[in-house]
Amino acid sequence: MGKFDGRYAALREEACAANLEIARLELAILTWGNASAFDPSLGAFAIKPSGLEYSELGPDSMVVVDLDGRVVEGSLRPSSDTKTHLVLYRAFEGVRGVCHSHSAHAVAWAQARRGIPCLGTTHADQTAGEVPCTAMISAEALAKDYELGTGELIVETFRGRKPLEVPMVIVAGHGPFAWGKSAMAAVHYAAALEEVARMAILTFQVDPGAAPLPEHVMRKHYERKHGPSAYYGQPKA
Repeated sequence: MGKFDGRYAALREEACAANLEIARLELAILTWGNASAFDPSLGAFAIKPSGLEYSELGPDSMVVVDLDGRVVEGSLRPSSDTKTHLVLYRAFEGVRGVCHSHSAHAVAWAQARRGIPCLGTTHADQTAGEVPCTAMISAEALAKDYELGTGELIVETFRGRKPLEVPMVIVAGHGPFAWGKSAMAAVHYAAALEEVARMAILTFQVDPGAAPLPEHVMRKHYERKHGPSAYYGQPKA
């Protein structure tokens, strides 16, 4: 792999661990899916190389890319979704990790081109309201730059929304993206999204007319875990 700049070592370690977590949680099979880790002080992110099996991944195989899309470290080709990650890091303040998975139930919603309504408290514990679905990408945006256009479509979908309150999206016809304050957090949100997607499908099988959770219950569950006075879990030292 050649010599590496020590400044990017922690980024490569973080990105590798997150990508291995995708495989461990069975959010993708074969070579599908990818995660990245971003450091704004370096103006760069590390991402899974394109087409490598998860069993082949190590910190040295991660590819470091700057916010202009240039590879600054690594000899492998970065993920084909790199430009989508890049757009999200540029647009979403506070996001330090992005994950794109191909988990089956979340992809089912993408293929149905539907957002996932907040039907219960398990969903509300993860995100403040519906998981939105983007519009279908236009022929013009696809022809111009598919992956860049996908990122721009996500950003457009989030106008008026807070990305760190709703850290996940369904891309119509494609699949889920999730993000967070670290690469591992992004993967864990992707795992939560898959479970929420599965539960919603089961709920609509039981009752096709199931109503969303009332707003006051949704806010309570979200705020007790993520709000300024959150009391879920243990206090940080």
